[in-house]
Amino acid sequence: MVHEILVWPNPVLKQKAQPVAVVDDSVRTLINDMFESMYAADGVGLAAVQIGVLKNVIVLDTTSKQPDLKPVAMVNPEILTLEGKCTYKEGCLSVPGEAEDVERAAKVTVRFLDEQGQEQTLTAEGLLSIAIQHECDHLKGVMFVDHISSMKRELIRKRMKKVQTVMAERAEEDAAPKKKSAARAEIR
Repeated sequence: MVHEILVWPNPVLKQKAQPVAVVDDSVRTLINDMFESMYAADGVGLAAVQIGVLKNVIVLDTTSKQPDLKPVAMVNPEILTLEGKCTYKEGCLSVPGEAEDVERAAKVTVRFLDEQGQEQTLTAEGLLSIAIQHECDHLKGVMFVDHISSMKRELIRKRMKKVQTVMAERAEEDAAPKKKSAARAEIR
């Protein structure tokens, strides 16, 4: 099921996710929903927090830029090591239409549970390294805009407030015909 992706500065995005105690069918369903939501939004990564679920779960698919890799879901990811530095123009599904240069580690090693609850360790470079760091930030209530200047962040915040207003207006318009249909049904 595709979920709505929260738009910053929605306060839920600043909350910290909680560890997952057991990887069970409900977590696997969440992972499937997250992949569907990420693909529907044309993203390369998504944290559960971005769909309003405060669980330590992320999904990543960088195969468009790194075809030798596979999509991966990570439960309770923990970054073990960060090596080197690189700057990458990052965007975010929760900050649509925006991208800014962010400095990150060039290489990351992460430990996590897979969809079967088995512990895994992965070392990543390139886009996958960036995406892992970006999505792990979400689990701590940190957004990529927290890594840029306050002036740029404030400009983006103002644009996102407008996006939220437009989205709310569209939701009201979509709901209005349903209300009219329901009222007609009651009259009959």
